[in-house]
Amino acid sequence: MRGKRAYHYVIDRFGRVHRIVAESDAANHAGNSVWADSRWLYLDLNASFLGVAFEASMQTGQPPLTQAQIHAARVLTEMLRSKYNLAAENCVTHAQVSVNPENMHIGWHADWGKDFPFREIGLPENYEQPLPSLYLFGFVYDPVYRSVTGPAIWRSLAASEKLVEGAADQRRMAAGEYRALLRKRYRDLAAALKQRNADDEN
Repeated sequence: MRGKRAYHYVIDRFGRVHRIVAESDAANHAGNSVWADSRWLYLDLNASFLGVAFEASMQTGQPPLTQAQIHAARVLTEMLRSKYNLAAENCVTHAQVSVNPENMHIGWHADWGKDFPFREIGLPENYEQPLPSLYLFGFVYDPVYRSVTGPAIWRSLAASEKLVEGAADQRRMAAGEYRALLRKRYRDLAAALKQRNADDEN
């Protein structure tokens, strides 16, 4: 993980917190990703969000996280939120932000698409937030995404679709036509961000 600069923090099975990348630096934790809050729109969250990973297995019948990990995550979350004035609604999982720009589907990575212990960590049930990738940029989801996520995210998918349909109705457009405009917006912003990053490197 250090070699790949994969996360800012990793919480192991014993609840020990390991710093992998300094908080002031970007880590490679989000890949192609989208989020938004009441003030900002975020593309490619590596540079703008802190990434925290857990040593966990989602493939067994056991709970994926230990109580020690949940306690450590709560303390770490409280510390980071206090230090950086982070909004609770911006504490989200990979499944909520990951996108695939090639096919305009969400959930390129769908880890923690269900059962993340938001409340135990001291956060609201953030699964239920509408997904900005859908209602701001016209991404869609497929049956595979639904099969690996849970009911809370399904409710957010339905809320996102309603936002798209309502915005399309206001503009007297078909939902598909409006979604095409949103996708162009995403591609234009992503291209501008890529160009800016290239300019910064030169």
